[in-house]
Amino acid sequence: MTEEHDNSTSDLPETEPLETPIRFLEGVGPHRAKLLKNLDVETVRDLLWLIPRDIVDLSQLSLVNELTDDRIHTIRGQIIDSDSRAISRGRTMTAAVMRVDDGLVRATWFNQPWMLRQLQSDRFLLWSAKPKFRDNRWEMSHPRMQWLEEDDENSRGEVLTKYRLTEGITLDILRGYIRTALEFVKGTLADDLPERLRKHYKLPHLEEAISNLHRPPTVEDFYAARRRLVFDEQLDFQIGMALRRRLRQTTERSPEIIVTPKINARIRRLFDFTFTDGQEQAISEIVDDLKESRPMHRLLQADVGAGKTVVALYAMLATVAAGYQAVLMAPTELLAQQHWNTIHEALLHSRVKRCLLTGSLKPAERRDRLAKIATGEMQMIFGTQAVIQNDVKYHQLGLAVIDEQHKFGVVQRGRFQARDTVPHVLVMTATPIPRSLCLTQYGDLDLSTMTDLPPGRQPIVTSLVQTPKVEAKAWQFVVEKLNEGRQAYIVCPYIDSPDPEAPAGALQIFKELQQNQLRDFQLGLIHGQMDRAEQQMVMSRFRDRQLDAIVATTVVEVGVDVPNATLMIIQDAQQFGLSQLHQLRGRIGRGSFRGFCFLFSKAANEDSLQRLQAVERSNNGFEIAEADFALRGPGNVLGTEQHGSQPFRVTDFSRDEKILLETSRAASRMVQAGTIDEPDFAPLKRRVLERFGDQLGLTRTG
Repeated sequence: MTEEHDNSTSDLPETEPLETPIRFLEGVGPHRAKLLKNLDVETVRDLLWLIPRDIVDLSQLSLVNELTDDRIHTIRGQIIDSDSRAISRGRTMTAAVMRVDDGLVRATWFNQPWMLRQLQSDRFLLWSAKPKFRDNRWEMSHPRMQWLEEDDENSRGEVLTKYRLTEGITLDILRGYIRTALEFVKGTLADDLPERLRKHYKLPHLEEAISNLHRPPTVEDFYAARRRLVFDEQLDFQIGMALRRRLRQTTERSPEIIVTPKINARIRRLFDFTFTDGQEQAISEIVDDLKESRPMHRLLQADVGAGKTVVALYAMLATVAAGYQAVLMAPTELLAQQHWNTIHEALLHSRVKRCLLTGSLKPAERRDRLAKIATGEMQMIFGTQAVIQNDVKYHQLGLAVIDEQHKFGVVQRGRFQARDTVPHVLVMTATPIPRSLCLTQYGDLDLSTMTDLPPGRQPIVTSLVQTPKVEAKAWQFVVEKLNEGRQAYIVCPYIDSPDPEAPAGALQIFKELQQNQLRDFQLGLIHGQMDRAEQQMVMSRFRDRQLDAIVATTVVEVGVDVPNATLMIIQDAQQFGLSQLHQLRGRIGRGSFRGFCFLFSKAANEDSLQRLQAVERSNNGFEIAEADFALRGPGNVLGTEQHGSQPFRVTDFSRDEKILLETSRAASRMVQAGTIDEPDFAPLKRRVLERFGDQLGLTRTG
């Protein structure tokens, strides 16, 4: 007995069919099971939830006068002639001619002389392939054939599914395993969705959907089956998010922070500018949340430079005015320091007691600040994840602001809630979030969006540079602007080149520029391997105009604002993501002068060029976020700190937004109305808690 068939039913573990290890499926065996693991297939369930990447519709028949050479056509007819002959040393060609209703089509097969025996028949059949017009007639090379029992005009070809593959697993092998798996689970698939829910949303039964996903009778059946699986996947997650929201609202209480006209006026006096319409709207929404006893959980998203820090400071000052503490957590010390510098300067004439809490503090200094936080002497705290460590005891925490939320996981966001005082939570991001991710990663948050920029801010001119000639002109332009008194960033993807074939790193670029294009200017260097003091010294010199330009890695993505910096050259720009390029570009043009950004790239890859052209075309971070999302996918929507696999195997976020909206609304209604707690919804609720209970911080009772 071969390895591939060494899996008799006597070896089957006692488990439900879907959870059967794939090696025990008939015909698989341990060797192929290892290969299938490359496709994330370890159980029968994994195999049946392996979503086809595409389908080929062979069910639509074409006449000869309808053939084109740009797509696969299926024709039906009868063989009227065939032959096979040698065409060169060791090579043969087999050919046949089919009579179709309105003409003739020829087909050829190379090095398959045995085909001749199959073609010597007057039976009717289907051919499917991309035709080519040669010698005044249509030809098909190696068409897929399907013999028909009779000349039934209703006979149609198949709708074939195509899958991603791995070495050692062909399409035919995979389709065979799926057919075996469908038979193996037949009649055993329970459907956790109540019938009334399926009827309302016009969803097929789960077993029918799984069958039609892999062996669809029609194209419509395939898409209906796929919709069912996407619906299930998203409904589970959205119910989890809605249960998380309900749990907070029913079990947690936060301080009622009232912003009176007097407090509002006192806060606004600290700012020497007028808020934008977007800032005013966001502040209004936050103030409405803060006055409630249920905790605020709001996401503030804004484009680069839209002034979200001002909104956060307003909320923090309102919290302090009400007698509570406020904390701001940033993902890096550099960004925490940036917030500290900005807000410390804004509060120079304020009596608010504030401190910076990061991991690099000396022990004695840290102990002193922790003691003042615990007594309430410190009213505002800024820092990194140091602010959520177990030894940090807040006196009365009223508001937690979390910046760049996408760099934290769901559990980290909830760490503030594990304390005696449940604060209001405001999470912020200057990386605009695609609509579909707002429904998933941030589905338990209310949303505020700021799209307008402060008055006087000009769009940045961005140019993609791909040839040495244009690159020389770009450097000439930069030199001219530096001579006028402007400043420049030169951003590199690496500190040092990892190998001779890789793009040059910041260290190498720095030396080259000192000797060539920027030899007449004061040049600085900053990267992540420098300690914080060195980084701050370089940025301070740059801000104070002691340096004309700095060569940097992405540490400047969230660096100190330098209004006089109007120029940026991004080396090997194809190495960065779209949103990261937009974030980097946001470092310039923050003053009264127009900014200019040059994307240097020698990439010939079509996908890379599309990404760079998207940044070149648009200054709108929301448009760029959608383009980036479509190209790169969602990543792990539960955050980098979560354990376990990516929860979404079926959903294509770029095409399934309509289903996301549908399931989001359905889940919200089910949880708010208590429908999810009804007996016939118990299997669905149990499935949700098993999948997402731990990741979303839910109890098993919801």
